[in-house]
Amino acid sequence: MKISERGQITIPKRLRERFGFRPDVEVEITPIDGGLLIRKQTNSEHPVDQVHGIINRRLSTDEYIEEIRGR
Repeated sequence: MKISERGQITIPKRLRERFGFRPDVEVEITPIDGGLLIRKQTNSEHPVDQVHGIINRRLSTDEYIEEIRGR
């Protein structure tokens, strides 16, 4: 692949199909060590981010385990 004079690249068809890059899909480009990460932009949150922090426990993990074991 080469970058065009206008800064454009063409993602090969087999990769577009494999990763679901359809026409008009918005992408997010993130600089990483050694290159760029290109991902489909999504409005939905990651499932872990959706539930992170919903359990408001004052106990440490060890104390919680002891509590649920009935000790």
